[in-house]
Amino acid sequence: MTNPAELSPQELRILVAAADSGSFSAAAATLGTTQSGVSHAVRGIERKVGAVLFARGRTGARPTAAGTTAAAHARRVLRMLDVLVVDARAAARGTGTDEAADGPLQIAAFRSAALHLLPPVLERLAARRPGIEPRVRIVREVGSGTAGEVVAGRADVGIATLGTATPTPPGLVAGVLLEEPYALVHPAGHPAPRSLPLVDWTENCSSYTREWWAIQEWIPRATIEAEDDGAVLTMVAGGHGMAIMPALSLAAAPSTVRITDLGPGRPTRSVGYVTTPELAASAAVRALVRELRLAHTGAVAPPAWHTGDEPEAVPRD
Repeated sequence: MTNPAELSPQELRILVAAADSGSFSAAAATLGTTQSGVSHAVRGIERKVGAVLFARGRTGARPTAAGTTAAAHARRVLRMLDVLVVDARAAARGTGTDEAADGPLQIAAFRSAALHLLPPVLERLAARRPGIEPRVRIVREVGSGTAGEVVAGRADVGIATLGTATPTPPGLVAGVLLEEPYALVHPAGHPAPRSLPLVDWTENCSSYTREWWAIQEWIPRATIEAEDDGAVLTMVAGGHGMAIMPALSLAAAPSTVRITDLGPGRPTRSVGYVTTPELAASAAVRALVRELRLAHTGAVAPPAWHTGDEPEAVPRD
């Protein structure tokens, strides 16, 4: 078996293109080469690695478990080669790497973070580090979530919910940015909001929140399941139910809903960032994390926070 360290950057690009496209012919089109050239290169990569990386079939070439792992490492190695060039050029000019940060910055974020947390941060980042090119992808915070995008090498930074039932994957570094409280949201003016059906969505709660949820006798089982928090808010605003939602999801709540404090025992959700140790030292990631910390250290509360004046709960049968 050949030493895998002999894999060239071009071989890594071929590996990633084949894994991303699902076929050698599509990878060839992406890379501007031939299908036979990609197939030959992949066989060479497999010999060097000592494992079958793709399952070939009539419908294409799908990465095996080994191929998925190899492609994730390949993306991360290629990204670090980009960082090497940026930081080395800055050192040669005698400028600090932070001041010289440029190039693409891949960010994975869950929906409410992408809509309400990131925009002002990216605006300040653009003003201070115009060479950085942020590219944001919205990823559902279920399964591997945004942290999984970092592990797979598809994102430099993930804006993630931390301390949930799914721990931060090993090999990543993380930092908490804010603690957001949950609140009751319901149609404004409704005389008995706790009598309404519950609207919920898959991404909503961590195991910790669900433990709190389970001992609240007034919270029924959800009878309306929505696709995301935006759809939940629309359903509540339309008078179709109530919901228990975190503050970021309520940042743009319409005037037709009312947000009520759940009291001192209310659950909170930790929101933070995850990245790799190597990228944590890169100029672009450091610049983004600095702006995130400056803007979002501490706790946040939803708009129009009401305490102690919600309608009385209606007993349930």
